[in-house]
Amino acid sequence: MKGLITIRIDVLGVSFDNLTMDEAVQKALGLMESRNAAYVVTPNPEIVMLCRDSSSLSDAVKNADMVLPDGIGIIKGAKILGTPLKQKLPGIDFAQELFGQMAKREMTVFLLGAKPGVAEEAAKNLLDRFKGLRIIGTNDGYFTDNEAVIDKINALSPDLLLVCLGAPKQELWMHENASKLNVGLMAGLGGSLDVFAGIVERAPEKWQKLGLEWLYRLKEEPSRAKRMKNLPKFGFAVIGQRISGKK
Repeated sequence: MKGLITIRIDVLGVSFDNLTMDEAVQKALGLMESRNAAYVVTPNPEIVMLCRDSSSLSDAVKNADMVLPDGIGIIKGAKILGTPLKQKLPGIDFAQELFGQMAKREMTVFLLGAKPGVAEEAAKNLLDRFKGLRIIGTNDGYFTDNEAVIDKINALSPDLLLVCLGAPKQELWMHENASKLNVGLMAGLGGSLDVFAGIVERAPEKWQKLGLEWLYRLKEEPSRAKRMKNLPKFGFAVIGQRISGKK
């Protein structure tokens, strides 16, 4: 599926690739082969709303080679707007499906982000789970010398660079540094390293299936309440766009 041309669906000014999980993974593998430091973003409703207020973030998302719908809110929003997406593609699920395919090909990964020691623990767990995957480097997300980190990554030249710096920092970082990097593909995946390291637990499967993973995270981390204020704003904006017919 290399070179797959996909239709993009607009949700409040952010254009999402209309892909199944298998199509997304195959497209990602094709981008890795091209070795052009392509990058993937996985916006949720919060990021969509931030894009409306930040031209730099909007540009970073707009220039991404893949834009995947992370969260049930995006799926429901697209449906309300009359342009449904094929399926929800949570970033962490996308990464795991991609790792599975990469392991078969013995492809390489560099893990960037989280607190010191987390990426290393995540690497151990991922190597145990995905036999054949090669994790060739790690670096925490608390670096101050950007050029030194870029040099470290380029010296290893990974097929995939996982960028887990949190949004919107990771999207801006990938956009700003893509031209300097010798990697196949980058993927901005927020707190995924904490999950892979076993520090943070994902919502139970039944919560995920109901599209309530966000509510479970809020229950476990009440400090996220301030960030959640964008959810109702997103809902009202979608309804407003549906009524007016404008983006």
